[in-house]
Amino acid sequence: MTTVLHRIEQARQDCEKLLAVLIDPDFGQDEARLERTVQQACMAKADLLFVGGSLLTSAAFDHCVQLVRRWSDRPVVLFPGSPAQLSRHADAVLFLSLISGRNPELLIGHHVTAAPTVKALGLEAIPTGYMLIDGGKPTTVSYVSQTLPIPHDKPGIAAATALAGELLGLRAIYMDTGSGAARSVSAAMVAAVRAHVDLPIIVGGGIRDGETARALCDAGADLVVVGTAFEEDPDLIFAMSEAVHR
Repeated sequence: MTTVLHRIEQARQDCEKLLAVLIDPDFGQDEARLERTVQQACMAKADLLFVGGSLLTSAAFDHCVQLVRRWSDRPVVLFPGSPAQLSRHADAVLFLSLISGRNPELLIGHHVTAAPTVKALGLEAIPTGYMLIDGGKPTTVSYVSQTLPIPHDKPGIAAATALAGELLGLRAIYMDTGSGAARSVSAAMVAAVRAHVDLPIIVGGGIRDGETARALCDAGADLVVVGTAFEEDPDLIFAMSEAVHR
């Protein structure tokens, strides 16, 4: 059976760019909204559906993942903000290590707590170096993680951090400015990281149009992650999908 990581790695080898839609687990409290979001993502040919967030205000995480699984034929990948955000209904989990910060809980502490559950649920774990990048304003992830983001104009720091993650044996790099960021990771920073590592590069946060998504792909991103801002403009997700996949 093809794993999610293999799918991402194969796309990189084939010079194919992928699109993921990140779904807020609190959507599970509004099933009509969640179903509409999932349907829009699938109609737009999103390759993956991510579920998770930095701050979980609802106890319905597992129910949300179950509904996304029911309404989608795409791989469902957990993007956990804490060890509580795990579900047997997903295909895989990004086993995130916040390598841009120095919070020991997010480097290894939460992983020790989550590992037995991940194993018991039979989830595919994808070891991922998570790098928080300054997106122009404070975000939930920077507040909750209690870490400073890498400066937006310091691609060298990002490249060295990503390289350290690769040498430590991580299998993917996720560069993120966080939900609601004023801007995305710069194409220059993505290009710098691409020049130093041979891992799949995932980029998310602050991506609000197809032009930005395409520029990040051209710079070396293999997988672009967009949030659900397209709810207000359903055509936006189709434009982003076209830009990423063309």
